[in-house]
Amino acid sequence: MALTSGTKLGPYEIQSPLGAGGMGEVYRARDTRLNRIVAIKVLPAHLSERAESRQRFEREARAISGLSDPHICSLYDIGHQDGTDYLVMEYLEGETLAQRLARGPLPLDQVLKLGVEIANALDKAHRHGIVHRDLKPGNVMLTKTGSKLLDFGLAKLTQGASPAAGPLSQMPTAQGAITAQGTILGTLQYMAPEQLEGKETNARTDIFALGAVLYEMVTGKKAFEGKSQASLIAAILEREPPRISSLQPMTPPALDRVVRTCLAKDPDARWQSAGDLTREMQWIAQGGSQAGIPAPVVSQRKNREKLAWVLAAALAILCAVFVVRSFRPEPKSTGLVTATINLPEGVISTDDMALSPDGMLLALVTDSASEESSIWVRPLDSPAARKIAGTKDAQTVFWSPDSRSLGFIAEGKIQRVDLAGGAPQVICDASLASHATWNRQGVVLFSKISAAIQRVSANGGKVTSATSLDASRTETAHRRPVSLPDGDHFLYEADGGSMSGLAGGGNSLYVASLSSSGAKLLGEGYERAVYVEPGYVVFARLGQLMAQPFDQRSLEFTGEAVPIGSEPIAYDWGGGSIFTVSGNGVLAYKAGNPVKSQYVWLDRKGKETGRVGAPGYYELVRISPDGKRIAYEVTEPPRGVGDIWIYDQARGTSTRFTFLPSSHTRPVWSPDGALVEFGMYSGSNGEIYVKPSDGSAKEKSLPGSSNSGFVDDWSSDGRLLLFVHWNAANGGDLWTFPLSGEQKPHPFLETPYVKFATRFSPDMHWVAYTSSESGRQEIYVVPFPEPGGKWQISTAGGTEPRWRRDGKELFFVSLVGRLMSADVGAKGSVLEAEIPKILFKLPPGSTFGRWDYDVTADGQRFLFNIAQGEKTATPVTLLVNWAAELKKK
Repeated sequence: MALTSGTKLGPYEIQSPLGAGGMGEVYRARDTRLNRIVAIKVLPAHLSERAESRQRFEREARAISGLSDPHICSLYDIGHQDGTDYLVMEYLEGETLAQRLARGPLPLDQVLKLGVEIANALDKAHRHGIVHRDLKPGNVMLTKTGSKLLDFGLAKLTQGASPAAGPLSQMPTAQGAITAQGTILGTLQYMAPEQLEGKETNARTDIFALGAVLYEMVTGKKAFEGKSQASLIAAILEREPPRISSLQPMTPPALDRVVRTCLAKDPDARWQSAGDLTREMQWIAQGGSQAGIPAPVVSQRKNREKLAWVLAAALAILCAVFVVRSFRPEPKSTGLVTATINLPEGVISTDDMALSPDGMLLALVTDSASEESSIWVRPLDSPAARKIAGTKDAQTVFWSPDSRSLGFIAEGKIQRVDLAGGAPQVICDASLASHATWNRQGVVLFSKISAAIQRVSANGGKVTSATSLDASRTETAHRRPVSLPDGDHFLYEADGGSMSGLAGGGNSLYVASLSSSGAKLLGEGYERAVYVEPGYVVFARLGQLMAQPFDQRSLEFTGEAVPIGSEPIAYDWGGGSIFTVSGNGVLAYKAGNPVKSQYVWLDRKGKETGRVGAPGYYELVRISPDGKRIAYEVTEPPRGVGDIWIYDQARGTSTRFTFLPSSHTRPVWSPDGALVEFGMYSGSNGEIYVKPSDGSAKEKSLPGSSNSGFVDDWSSDGRLLLFVHWNAANGGDLWTFPLSGEQKPHPFLETPYVKFATRFSPDMHWVAYTSSESGRQEIYVVPFPEPGGKWQISTAGGTEPRWRRDGKELFFVSLVGRLMSADVGAKGSVLEAEIPKILFKLPPGSTFGRWDYDVTADGQRFLFNIAQGEKTATPVTLLVNWAAELKKK
């Protein structure tokens, strides 16, 4: 019978139950004499009646009392009252290893640390003649000071065999962790073969169990599993578990060997003492590269060791010369090393990449022909790459400062994952997040569309602003934060208009501090700037990699920017130039011009039915109301200046439509197709222009449209333009611009959430738009002309709404690349929408930095912008010693 709160056992007052097992119940209690909290273990009454159980209980007391080790739970007292036997033990705060493993495998450095502690504790027990016989994750407590080995309830002081419990074939099907009863003592998943067979047990029996525990700590999976006790026992007696390296490829081979030796069927083939096992794991933890451990798992490094790792990184690059397919040293090089590495098989594009701070590993966000984007990691000194589980639909990747963990953005959340294993953990919701950095203070900084830089702890928590948009400079966003080595200062780019920041030269570069307000302007024309040792800011400008000397103490440039190499750098129109630099100066980039795209017709099943023109640099497509012409923007790389072109479907020809020197963007057809509206970008202001679609007259600006934003839609009655007005307060609000009468912009929907991608319904009764108010992008519809109710159309994220001409169907793109459709209707002032359904999965390359598509009036065909090119990814180029070469110039 369970003890209730307030029950007294001698001087101990029961407070609350802590848990129960086959050999006892454990309670939290207070020692009234010493006024301290203790743990009390009592033998249940139904077991106290059995002499064997009482003897086993007393054996535990004698076993623990003879042990004194920081990683074994201490025994304070033993007592008997009113037929109840009890032990008084050290009260431990924390969680069991079993509870921790429920969240996934442990990082490799923690596995080694805990493994050494447990093995040490077992070695101490074995030297006192004590065998635990029930070592399992549930009997290991994780506390702030380390691990503690619990529950010697099955320990034996004398050796002897026990008969088997009965026919194995009669054991029932298991529903969870299986514990055998009778004289086969222990928990089946961790029992050695000789223990199952009722043979003699000794120290090597515990070593087998520790091997099973280590296996589970590394992989997150049990070494032996079965659907019934019989099948589980057969697995332990007859089969070998999969190699750890097959489940966790980054595991050092030495640890794989250690665990397999522990799990040998024959006790004579195992480690013969826990002391030997302890020394093996200590050697792995300290031996680093000799054991095959990647650099990040070494938990403590002295200054000279750090220097050695920097040198090792350079050597790793030199080793890469012999494993990459193509290596080409610069002619008569005096130190610069250049190499190219191919990407994982099946990968067709590289959207983002990041070198680890120690320069040993390269993380890649990739697309393949068969699946969504994901993250791969490959060492620079080996061609082997592994896919990181749980990173589906990743958009961008960044590293922890110790190179042990990856951060990434996927599905509107910032997440982290340990390289040693384990499931990704969400740091925070971050809809519309684009780039992030992880500093030495454990702070993650990230940027969002139309927002200042945000900050959050790498362990999760409240999100706050790290910078403030400056309205006097017409700033609409701060982007691409990059931490400086001091952990306090960081670089970021200020976007002075919704079209700035293209490859045409970059943004204004600022440096700010986490510990103080304000920001310092460093210069103009910097794209994706990052600080690297020995004192440079590396960035892209007009398709060229550049480096400029920078003093991180004075936070000032100390020289002029100079080019790095001669190759053009590839540019992703959604994310910028594709390059990365490690903390010790290893540089990796994707060479070449921006990837071209082509508009492709797809039917409602996603099957291709035709193509428009030839591949080029396209975006922002709009089909004319009669479906005969297509307007789109053609962007000129690397300057990022765009012009509007019109494609005639009947003739199959493309004609340039705008010729002004500034960038023209976002073409929108008038309802009758006679006019095309577009925005002209100059500096940080957008201005609305209109021009006859047949080119019969020059374009003209609309009075009062200066700095009014860029138009998304033209009302079906021809009276209004709908656009997003970018501002520092809300990010983006919905405004209208009348085309007759007083031509002055008017706000329609102002809320403290980013809104974009807006569309009038064909009957002018509704407006659909994308908003991040729920924490991720979703599609909403509000009444027009006066906002009132609001209806969420998407159910699992969405963007870029498009109406069918009759207004009875609304299309949008899900956040995981599916074209969705929702049937809609109205009853008076109430919108009725069906649950969205998937039409088809978008083909690879159709993101192209944004969801660029349009739909025909009948909703039967869709025109998508799809990246074109080879079916294999462009190799990544590596540069080492580039800084030394710059100093010679």
